[in-house]
Amino acid sequence: MDDDTRKARWERSTEVPLAVASMLFLAAYAVRILAHGLSGDWKDLCLAVLFAAWALFAVDYAVRWWLSGERLRFVRTHWLDTLVLVLPLLRPLRVVKAYEAVQRRHGEPRLALHARVMVYAGLSTTLLGFAGALSVYHVEYTAPGATIKTFGDAVWWTCATFATVGYGDVVPITPLGRLIAVGMMAIGLALLGAVTGTFASWLLQVFAREDDERPPGI
Repeated sequence: MDDDTRKARWERSTEVPLAVASMLFLAAYAVRILAHGLSGDWKDLCLAVLFAAWALFAVDYAVRWWLSGERLRFVRTHWLDTLVLVLPLLRPLRVVKAYEAVQRRHGEPRLALHARVMVYAGLSTTLLGFAGALSVYHVEYTAPGATIKTFGDAVWWTCATFATVGYGDVVPITPLGRLIAVGMMAIGLALLGAVTGTFASWLLQVFAREDDERPPGI
């Protein structure tokens, strides 16, 4: 059995567990941040879930790196996996990756390419938006002079940031909060560009198809 086959089998066998780990990571992080009256034991449990999820990601990354035999090339070609391992904010993306893999297992995807891009962008926006709002709220709500004082404020700021509106009524003031904001802005621009470009391409195809079906002279 060659390394490529072993790597493919490993990836197929870990898709669902890693997706579950992503959701557990997000749930434990949300409980730890939002449940202010949580007892110490429950906080320790949430922290243990966070570290266990990270350990699963680290083991998966190390095994796939070893099976690929690509050394530094693996890091370059799997840059998203590298970012997911390093940045907790991006770990919910594993759920989207698992959804895509499940669709491939059932043969031809049920949705057209344009629809799949919009579905994946929507899932990514929801998961990353929730994770980003949690992160910003975590580092901002106790800061002196903070404008993001509730989780609702953080959600509102996330929506405005993703939509590239930027009302400015609530803004992060801490260095870490602003660093998270930069990442959220980049994600928002990328997702908005993907959805807008895909929708425009779909419209062009629809209009071109209608022109092809129209009788000559009309």
